[in-house]
Amino acid sequence: MTHLDTHVVVWLYAGDVDRFPEAARLALERDTLAVSPAVALELQYLHEIGRLAEPARAVLDDLRDRIGLGFAEADFPSVIWKANSLSWTRDPFDRLIAAHALADDAPLLTADRVLREHLPVAFWDV
Repeated sequence: MTHLDTHVVVWLYAGDVDRFPEAARLALERDTLAVSPAVALELQYLHEIGRLAEPARAVLDDLRDRIGLGFAEADFPSVIWKANSLSWTRDPFDRLIAAHALADDAPLLTADRVLREHLPVAFWDV
């Protein structure tokens, strides 16, 4: 299972596959894909502030139907315990998304350089 960061979900929803390097495309084609519920919350926030046209449910339902996107498996207390140790970020969404990948022992597909520098399971073009 590979976890997806929020911007990856937005780009997939928009069909903007040219943004993805080969390693990312291979993971998207090969792996079971999942998101932390924190991605759903961040998508809804982006919709509410006008940066995303569709609400989170519409985006995630569409990707579930098109590519089988599901939700991460780790329970919320496990995610929070992992998040408590991620003091390198003050972004609550990044912290929860990273922690959920760690709690699920899953790679996180992200173009975010900061996440990739601090999170051993994060990847983009490797």
